[in-house]
Amino acid sequence: IVPNGPGSSVDTLTRIVATKLSEVLGQQLVVDNRGGAAGVIGMEIGKEANPDGYTVITATTAAMTIARLMMKNPPYHPLNDYEPVAEFAATLNVLVINPKLPINTLKDFIDYAKSGKGTFNMASAGFGSQSHLAGAYFQQEAHLKSLHVPYKGGGASSASVVSGESQWSLIPSAAAMRHVSSGRLRAIAETLPKRTALLPGIPAIAEAIPGFDYSGWQGFVVPKGTPKAIIEKLRAAVAKTMEAPEVKKALAFQATEVDVRGPAAFRKVIEESMVKNAQLVQSLGLAVN
Repeated sequence: IVPNGPGSSVDTLTRIVATKLSEVLGQQLVVDNRGGAAGVIGMEIGKEANPDGYTVITATTAAMTIARLMMKNPPYHPLNDYEPVAEFAATLNVLVINPKLPINTLKDFIDYAKSGKGTFNMASAGFGSQSHLAGAYFQQEAHLKSLHVPYKGGGASSASVVSGESQWSLIPSAAAMRHVSSGRLRAIAETLPKRTALLPGIPAIAEAIPGFDYSGWQGFVVPKGTPKAIIEKLRAAVAKTMEAPEVKKALAFQATEVDVRGPAAFRKVIEESMVKNAQLVQSLGLAVN
């Protein structure tokens, strides 16, 4: 289950991994997109699935730890309702704009945003998505304001910037790079604490805003109660999958780092993400639905 729509960064990375994982397991994997509500719908469907090893959920920073923070009564708990299997990727975010705008650098971007020269809306994959929180955090640190326009998924939000319906977004690299490489979007900066070889020539936001750091993660979880032997079989298969040269190459093309962690280490990542994002949501004063 992918709790995001087709064409989103989560969908893109899952399909890359699932193709090789099917080969490793010797069994065809079917990617089932259950997008909506920034991942909440898909996560809830995954929670209710039979814990027999035949349902695996793609978990992300946004769907697992952010979206639920925007709800008074979230329908799932990241640690109590799922068993971590393995993290497989670290997902940095890229600040992208419509290429028709007279903006080439982060300084240009900030100056333009503060100038009030024209409409300057920020697209996101939905209220409570990674792109929403990353963009809100960036606005806070850059001391600027931009109207937030939430869309139903990452594919739709990226398309809105391409078309000029929105002017910018801060999105996971896998959603950004296919548009950037084709010239449909212009990449201005990225969210790691320093420049990365995955994005040559693209500066870190931290170069202009010291201390800025906001990236995400992606991995697989299964419903609570899934037998440990099955979890271990899946973990080993994911680890073998991520060693494949074609998988590494495909993720690098999406400017995504391979980052493999087993159940215990992945659980710790989720715990730390819950704390960090809860603090960030509170500091940003984001409203709870």
